[in-house]
Amino acid sequence: MPGSRLLTLVLTLGLLAFRADGPRDPGRVEHLADFPSKFVKPRHVDVWLPADYPRPGRRYAVLYMHDGQNLFHPASSYGGVAWEVDSTLARLQQRGAVRADVIVVGVWNTDRRFREYCPAKPYQQLSAARKAQLAQEGLLPGPPLSDEYLRFLVQELKPYVDGHYQTDTRRTSTFISGSSMGGLISLYAAVEYPQVFGGAACLSTHWPLSLQDNTPEFTTAYLRYLNEHLPRKGRRPRLYFDFGTATLDARYEGHQRRIDSLLQAKGYTEKDWLTRKYEGAAHSEASWKKRFEVPARFLLKTK
Repeated sequence: MPGSRLLTLVLTLGLLAFRADGPRDPGRVEHLADFPSKFVKPRHVDVWLPADYPRPGRRYAVLYMHDGQNLFHPASSYGGVAWEVDSTLARLQQRGAVRADVIVVGVWNTDRRFREYCPAKPYQQLSAARKAQLAQEGLLPGPPLSDEYLRFLVQELKPYVDGHYQTDTRRTSTFISGSSMGGLISLYAAVEYPQVFGGAACLSTHWPLSLQDNTPEFTTAYLRYLNEHLPRKGRRPRLYFDFGTATLDARYEGHQRRIDSLLQAKGYTEKDWLTRKYEGAAHSEASWKKRFEVPARFLLKTK
């Protein structure tokens, strides 16, 4: 019957449209257990490879991400919610929204997370009283280990990744990203190692450093550090920042606007810098999962 044929045609076209825009094969995640280091404690590392990896002759950009246990698997993620970085990137690649030649290296944290993610040079500018308060909070029972953590990333993990996978080793194809304290260390990595990282995405960056108050001391110290150490224009990393307006994120806007003002004064434009505000977004894996595609598009845009 004509009506049946028409219904079949509509259903078929709908199915094809769903397949065209639906999730494709999300690739695979290789787990490197207890990756050793002479600088920091061993930790797990997950490496996401897209479905078409490896293609002969192709070199892949690399996105290094902190808190790696939260990126791919709900079972290992904080609160049981993963960012689903693999399926998000696979979907964006299918649409041509990000470059196809990308792998992700998820670096798990340890019980020294706060010390490893706290940027040492800005911290050193804090008053003795402020350092004592952070120690009393239990956040920094010892000095920051961020310089050691970055040496682990740059001198140990990156050479391993470049030696075992088909990577494009250039800074223009090497990026770093994280949330909260992971935002602080991502910016620090891009400034300390501009020859390695061509861009950083900092989600819900935890500018106050403290969890008990919202004072400006650490942001002020970070501003001084950036003013002195931000690379010259030819080596300047591309930078993404964002923040929500709920829970812990409600503290961040004033701090972020100060950072934005410095970047503008340093000549940053929309070509190499983006800050986004998300109304109602909380400080959580679920929030970062929802908006991960925005920094992904920014850092991994197609050539």
